[in-house]
Amino acid sequence: MKVILASGSPRRKELMEKAGLEFEVIPAECEEVIDPALTAEETVMSLASRKASWVAENEKDKRRDKTIVIGADTVVVLDGKILGKPKDKADAFSMLRALSGREHEVYTGVALISPDGKINETFSECTKVKFRSLSDQEIEEYIATDEPNDKAGAYGIQGLGRRLVEETIGDYNNVVGLPVEALMKRIAGIKDEQYKE
Repeated sequence: MKVILASGSPRRKELMEKAGLEFEVIPAECEEVIDPALTAEETVMSLASRKASWVAENEKDKRRDKTIVIGADTVVVLDGKILGKPKDKADAFSMLRALSGREHEVYTGVALISPDGKINETFSECTKVKFRSLSDQEIEEYIATDEPNDKAGAYGIQGLGRRLVEETIGDYNNVVGLPVEALMKRIAGIKDEQYKE
């Protein structure tokens, strides 16, 4: 079975490589639009499905083999509000100040879609993350590293951002961007014999 990752995220690519998956990367080029009427869980599953569907549709006429496209999307949620990527340093500071000393949730939605339409599964995983109480200086020093710039919630737990975290409850990899254990179970559990090796 062939696997395509519909994401250009180096973090997701690394997690899939560590899991021993053989795959190719074809980033989805669809627009990420967040519907305010959806919950965080619904949002990540909707965006993951949109990404996987875009790649599956574009690969449909090229694939005659057994193929699954994996789409994923991750958001940070505090008090029910989705924290996206910071617009600038002031926005990053505001997010990190709000997260300081508190627990928040990280949701990742994952979609598995085959170009022939036989497989279409979506699921999500939630991990709780608690931050230490941070001083303004610590926040400013972290922002100065530029690590928060392209990260949801303005931090990367797999990088320098791990110093901000006191505790994680749930799948650590989910916070990085992909719930690897749950994904591997889904891939292994695909029942259609046509998609078995």
